Amino acid sequence: MSEAPVPALVIVSGMSGSGKSVALKTFEDLGYYCVDNLPADLLPQFVRSVIRGDDAPAKLAVGIDVRNRHSDLASLPEWLSAVGALGPDPRLVFFDAGDDVLLRRYADTRRRHPLSHLGLALADAISLERQVLKPLRQLADAVVDTSALNVHQLRRLVITDFGIGGDAGMSLLFESFAYRRGVPADADFVFDARALPNPHWDPVLRPLSGRDTAVREYLDEQADVQTFVAQIARFLDTWLPRLHTDSTRSYATIAFGCTGGRHRSVYLAERLAAHARAQGWDEVAVHHRELD
Repeated sequence: MSEAPVPALVIVSGMSGSGKSVALKTFEDLGYYCVDNLPADLLPQFVRSVIRGDDAPAKLAVGIDVRNRHSDLASLPEWLSAVGALGPDPRLVFFDAGDDVLLRRYADTRRRHPLSHLGLALADAISLERQVLKPLRQLADAVVDTSALNVHQLRRLVITDFGIGGDAGMSLLFESFAYRRGVPADADFVFDARALPNPHWDPVLRPLSGRDTAVREYLDEQADVQTFVAQIARFLDTWLPRLHTDSTRSYATIAFGCTGGRHRSVYLAERLAAHARAQGWDEVAVHHRELD
């Protein structure tokens, strides 16, 4: 009886506001079994529990950051060694950004910093967090500076740099967008959905998105939409394998645009991503530019 393969393990850490949540969600889209804000001292116990059994996930991603007890963060090398003794070779990826960028992102989102409960000003909270996390940054196998990256670029970076392991195939990113904000510059294939029936004109569906059941059911019932989906699916089934085989590229972005980027394009990105997974593509992620 052959032994089960050892799962890949990525530890996601870094500064609050640097894009850790986006990165962890992208790992989840890539098929990783993800857990966020795991107490560091429970890391070996978690890995031991998850890797048991025939249905153990092949890829794990765990978020560990300043929300942990600071004494536990100092002991992270000990916990990583314990995990290594179980088989997985953990890889620590640290996401960072300049203080000025972090300040601006918090101002834009008006989110509370995890250390704000200490009564610190935002700049002081960021400074303390950087001090607490300094040992993790020094321990990291990779440090990703997101200062100049938007959400889409960060997702692309995670997919291309960390999403492929071993002999995995080409990574696919299905993206929705609004034409009024321009076509994504790095899209490999762009499909225009503006000729399809638009849920925007239904007052009940207007505030929803293509991820909502009511919108999906509406578009499922439209013959033109289903013809569009079938034709795009056949196109992708024909040309994506050739793109993978006949070039050295490791990723491709398939973009769907509509007027507002909320309904038709979102529905199509989700629908064709599901089709790609059903066709055997292992590395498939979805990004909705106007929603995420």
